[in-house]
Amino acid sequence: MPYTLTFGEIADRWKEAKRNAVKHSTFCAYALILKTHLLPIFADRSDITEEAVQQFVFDKIASGLSHKSVHDIVAVLKAITKFGAKHRFCQSSDLEILYPPNEAVRPLPVLSLQNHRKLMLSLTTAPTPQNIGVMLALCCGLRIGEVCALRWEQVDMVRRIISVRGTVGRIYNCEKGATEHYASSPKTRNSVREIPISGPLLDALRKVRGQQEAHIYVVGTGTTPKEPRTYRETFSRMMRRLKIPTIVFHGLRHTFATRCIESGCDYKTVSVLLGHSNVATTLNLYVHPNLDQKKRCLDRLNKFLHIENSPNADFQE
Repeated sequence: MPYTLTFGEIADRWKEAKRNAVKHSTFCAYALILKTHLLPIFADRSDITEEAVQQFVFDKIASGLSHKSVHDIVAVLKAITKFGAKHRFCQSSDLEILYPPNEAVRPLPVLSLQNHRKLMLSLTTAPTPQNIGVMLALCCGLRIGEVCALRWEQVDMVRRIISVRGTVGRIYNCEKGATEHYASSPKTRNSVREIPISGPLLDALRKVRGQQEAHIYVVGTGTTPKEPRTYRETFSRMMRRLKIPTIVFHGLRHTFATRCIESGCDYKTVSVLLGHSNVATTLNLYVHPNLDQKKRCLDRLNKFLHIENSPNADFQE
């Protein structure tokens, strides 16, 4: 794939083209991937081969990066080469990259049913502007950025609906050499959604609203949204106080989704509540039937077929 410009020069042009075409947080993420991963290896090269990219992938995974992170890095590399080919800075090339098997299966951080009930009891007994965000994540599956960005104007306690319309966070700005706070629309188009308010959450929200007079944001008592990293620390302290094994805040979203699936909610509805772009994402993350569920499935099949179970029955062709 010969270049008339180096990869670094093409990357600079691609980055400028993206500056006003994507959200600022996305632009900063692209810039960080370039600075940290791609430019140190490919910046001065005028010819990037499939073999070189393949070795780059193997090296990154061997260094401990997750498969998803490496996929994201390669996606940026491919976008730059596609941009270069479009503008005739280089020839078009379809990189076919192989990824080694992902043998490290990481269990989702999910509260046990007992600890789920223990946490809910604490939250419903004494809801406050500080702990209501935990309840929002646990009862609605909101991401921490969505929790911190939620305004009272987006909480309709008459219709009992929460409108998810924004997110906040902090990202590293390579050009400034420092992190910066950002507020934007949610993660994806599907993340803009409406979520019904359950009875326990409604009661808690009403009590918190009474404690907050004219505040804009649901979580906290300030005039600006809570910093997600600060709120993670608040959550961790809460879990230690309740003597519940600590999980990451995002585990509350996983817990919400897992309990929805366990209680028999249909997958499409759960997917919409979570703001996933498609139901396949929900299925891949949360639908992993255990042995008891498999047995119940086969029992239902036998009942449908009017086949009686027999403890001594043998399977026959």
